[in-house]
Amino acid sequence: MELTDDSKLVDSFLKGDESALAELIERYKNKVFGFIFSKVLDKNIAEDIFQDTFVKVILTLKEGKYSEEGKFLPWIMRIAHNLTIDHFRSKARMPIIGETFVNEDFSIFDFLADPEDCSETKIIKSQIDHDLRSIIEFLPEDQKEVLNLRIFKGLSFKEIAEETDVSINTALGRMRYALINMRKLIDEHNLTLTIV
Repeated sequence: MELTDDSKLVDSFLKGDESALAELIERYKNKVFGFIFSKVLDKNIAEDIFQDTFVKVILTLKEGKYSEEGKFLPWIMRIAHNLTIDHFRSKARMPIIGETFVNEDFSIFDFLADPEDCSETKIIKSQIDHDLRSIIEFLPEDQKEVLNLRIFKGLSFKEIAEETDVSINTALGRMRYALINMRKLIDEHNLTLTIV
């Protein structure tokens, strides 16, 4: 028997056929639950997030906000992924970065690079990386350049000074102001940088 295509089941559900949604949940429950459990490693927490995922799916469908025809599973997995990140964000808070962290040995992303990290930490670090890259885009060009060279390319301040044709003190000063401005932006946008 050929399986009904996901988009047809979504349409049927939106027309009032509750069994169509039950079929979609049945079709993907093992994959979605398995994904969540692999991140949280706790059956009860995984079940809570799983339930929240499908509540969000139902609400989004009923509000008419689903528009990813033919991509139902990736859409559900993204919801599950985001709710898993929310779970870990609610568990831990990372101190806001300070402008004093400009010595040669420090990189904001030192904590993002450990290959031994468990999968849930990697999810959160990926989100932090995304948030920080977004913040950096708001900085003046000279500060952005120093941050990108230091954080994403791993250059020393001596190398940055040579690359940008300024003194080491100027490079350090730009880094300091970049971090001060990032703190302001984090406060203004109410961003919470989190890590386990």
